[in-house]
Amino acid sequence: MTKQIWLNLPVKNVEKAKAFFSKIGFVFKIEQETASSACMLVGESNFVVMLFEESLFEGFVQNRLTNTQKSSEVLISIDAQSKEEVDEFAAKVREAGGNVFAEPAENQGWMYGCGFADLDGHRWNVLYMDFSKLPK
Repeated sequence: MTKQIWLNLPVKNVEKAKAFFSKIGFVFKIEQETASSACMLVGESNFVVMLFEESLFEGFVQNRLTNTQKSSEVLISIDAQSKEEVDEFAAKVREAGGNVFAEPAENQGWMYGCGFADLDGHRWNVLYMDFSKLPK
């Protein structure tokens, strides 16, 4: 049975993408890097996000890339431990050159989050979820 899942993302420039994600707090597994890819670890369970230069990624998927300036194929969600952490994350994204497209705000009465686009236009959201307020 499957033991692990990871996410592969195309990027225009691996080094620039790596610098951006490092500035907002993600770490990389250096021993799994090449000139055209980087292995990013997310969260306590070290969920793997592989960053591949676009041409290499296209070879893997044997398909054209989505134009992330005009459409989205996926929304990548990560959790936060507090509203303050969401606010801090949005500030880090701005400082690192990302685009906060949805300012930190309350959502549906039990979530607080923000949405941002990385340097390559992939869309992410950061959510603090208070399950005690989840509608029954």
